[in-house]
Amino acid sequence: MTGKVSTLDEFWPFYVSRHLNPVNRRLHAYGTTLGIVLGAAALIGRAPFVAVAAIIVAYAFAWFGHFLYEKTRPATFAYPVLSFRADLRMYRLTLRGEMDTEILMLTKELKRLRPE
Repeated sequence: MTGKVSTLDEFWPFYVSRHLNPVNRRLHAYGTTLGIVLGAAALIGRAPFVAVAAIIVAYAFAWFGHFLYEKTRPATFAYPVLSFRADLRMYRLTLRGEMDTEILMLTKELKRLRPE
């Protein structure tokens, strides 16, 4: 990605382009779910160590998906906040069963904007 972006809507197409592999997206969803569960347990149990584990587990699943299946560098390294927000959007769309449609829509839009 060239240049800096500042909004989630600007960042979203790039983020989606890094998450085309369905196994990678599933690993992200598993990691996010575990991160949420562990985060809730950390709050309920007032356990800071569990909160740290929540973050580590969530990112481990996502990064494993990137390195093994997508063969891309996680966007977290360059855009940590936007990447986190985009992951939550992708998680919501995945739970609703709408992520494949989102990918298709963005692919068509990018082809329309950049015809070959």
